Amino acid sequence: MASNAPVGKPTDMSSPRLPKVAGIDSTVPAPPHTVAPLPGVPSAAPPSDAALPPGVLIQDRLASWVSDLTTLHELTERLIKTDSLDGALREMLGAGAALVGARRGMAVLEPADGLGPTSTIGLGLAHADLGTIETVPRGSGSYGRLLDGLPEADPPGAGLPGNGPTAPRRPARVPEPIAIRDVRTEEGLDPRHREVAARLGYAASYALPLATEEAGRLGAAVWLYDEPAEPDERRRHLIGLYGRFATEHLARLLQVERAHARVATVAEELLPSRLPRVPGVRLAVRHLTGPQGGGDWYDALPLPEGALGLAVGSVSGTGPSALAAMGRLRASLRAYAVMEGEDPVAVLSDLELLLRLTEPARSATALFAYAEPAQRRIVLAGAGHAPPLVVGDHRTEFVETSLSAPLGMLTCWEAPSVELSPAPGETVLLYTDGLLRRTGDATDRAFARLHAAASSVPRADRSDPGAVADHVLRTLLPGGLDPAVEGEDVVLLAARFE
Repeated sequence: MASNAPVGKPTDMSSPRLPKVAGIDSTVPAPPHTVAPLPGVPSAAPPSDAALPPGVLIQDRLASWVSDLTTLHELTERLIKTDSLDGALREMLGAGAALVGARRGMAVLEPADGLGPTSTIGLGLAHADLGTIETVPRGSGSYGRLLDGLPEADPPGAGLPGNGPTAPRRPARVPEPIAIRDVRTEEGLDPRHREVAARLGYAASYALPLATEEAGRLGAAVWLYDEPAEPDERRRHLIGLYGRFATEHLARLLQVERAHARVATVAEELLPSRLPRVPGVRLAVRHLTGPQGGGDWYDALPLPEGALGLAVGSVSGTGPSALAAMGRLRASLRAYAVMEGEDPVAVLSDLELLLRLTEPARSATALFAYAEPAQRRIVLAGAGHAPPLVVGDHRTEFVETSLSAPLGMLTCWEAPSVELSPAPGETVLLYTDGLLRRTGDATDRAFARLHAAASSVPRADRSDPGAVADHVLRTLLPGGLDPAVEGEDVVLLAARFE
């Protein structure tokens, strides 16, 4: 939509002005280093000639309103596509800078309930600059006053009078934005505030609370001007609308991230807190979890007469139910391993019977190995699980195991075990299917990549099972495990025999 340029004196037309975004034409002179409007965002300026006919004024005003709505729609569409707190904060900070006509800014995530997470990100500010700003006393900084001045919502049961303990929660009061038009002349500022502003080269700021009555306080955003300035009423209105929408979006992402963190914590608590120390073998494990928390697990437990039980497995499904099933399966396998660990087939047969009786709608894969480190002897059996990989100076090869269906897929499970004797200095890698599937390749291609990754372990790293595991993971998943991408967990258990 075309914008109408304001009419004025030649000197006025040549003076710097705020970028026109969504029909905004501030009367406050803008600094020469303010940002340009966001790409693709329409702009229109309201008419400044009061002598225009009423009909033309109304049409221009309506056109400006339509432009404002279009701008907000496009900005909120961009924001809603973000799926992480960090991404949403950065998008909000950039869009807000364009709306208020600033070049730099910072956003602080600090939920009022104290449950975290907390973070600070900057726009046009280096990490050292953010640290410098944080040296300003919170009571003097505008964003600090917003963070400390917003009361939390009343706890449940302490709400409206006459409703007893079931009273609804009273919404939190949202503070007004804080504009500092000129840091040098603003009253009540701490001298450190003026010193930091001079050092970083900003002269004014506009701070917006990231808060709504329902979501409470999540944080605050502040934008910095290079010259004395402040947004006019129209810009304030637009950034206020956008800020409320951004806060609600951040509140949803916050709940999702907290849920993922709780699931990851539960998963870690269900797995061994540390690996045992058994003479003749060194152990290392790497466990990467997805956003929903899968059912991949591992175990290593000392057995009588210096033996060692090693296990990896995966339970179908994701989320709390899969984690609960995984915990029950792992605990049961430990009991069966103590009773009859020398016979891995018997251990998995017992596990199959338990799964069919307690989890009839769920399947699982598992691999159990009975190791005697002193003799460098391993007896193992697998149920629908990928074969182990032996990595040494003179060979890198998969262990030939018999094909078998996963647990819970047959009325009676049983498959022959296999025996291997790793040479001194060789490392046996046990892993879950998530390691292969996270590569995104077909199964045969994923196996080939895993073999190539293990073969390329530097000779200097082969004496350390942790270094072997790290090299394999870096080679197969160079970008790491993206926590925002749905997918299976990854478990890699390495045992190096002396």
